[in-house]
Amino acid sequence: MLACRRSALTFIRCNANVMSAEKREKHTLPDLPYDYNALEPVISAEIMKLHHSKHHATYVNNLNVAEEKLQEAKSKNDISTIISLAPALKFNGGGHINHTIFWQNLSPCGGSAEGELLEAIKRDFGSLENMKTKLSAAAVGVQGSGWGWLGYNKETQKLQLAACANQDPLQATTGLIPLFGIDVWEHAYYLQYKNVRPDYVKAIFDIVNWKDVSERYAKAKCN
Repeated sequence: MLACRRSALTFIRCNANVMSAEKREKHTLPDLPYDYNALEPVISAEIMKLHHSKHHATYVNNLNVAEEKLQEAKSKNDISTIISLAPALKFNGGGHINHTIFWQNLSPCGGSAEGELLEAIKRDFGSLENMKTKLSAAAVGVQGSGWGWLGYNKETQKLQLAACANQDPLQATTGLIPLFGIDVWEHAYYLQYKNVRPDYVKAIFDIVNWKDVSERYAKAKCN
């Protein structure tokens, strides 16, 4: 199990677009591939609307503000300001990355793991159910807010689980390529599941878009 502990400065170094673009396009809130009520009864329409249009939108807006300040600081060679912006870039950039993956990871129709992904899961975890159990434990066990992840380790060429605090982005902080993430910030479930995080984590496997996870796995192996 990996914990996401690399510094905020590492996140900046790993995101060349943030640091190098003299003229950049602003980040935008991605459209959902389904309606707000499409994931019911697992996730309510109320939660989805707040989560997407308020929380994710805030990460996007704050990331744009931080990048504008960063660009100005770079133009002035203001090292102190550049360093001071690292936490905002990591938090809001991570929030944008994580949620963009999260929406695609879910589907009203759910589905089942199959093909090369399923074989890899069996190879590295013994069975799909064993992987679900371990990932659930990682997600439920996050202290405070954060994410549980299924990722791909290019060095070992194996699947691996990780738990990340706050909005720490998986790849920039652990090197693992994100395949499937479970958001365990309270805004993702509290209105519906109250303080019973395990029930939310258990239910979310009913709406996993395994096709998306499989495509991410195939891409991760090729890159």
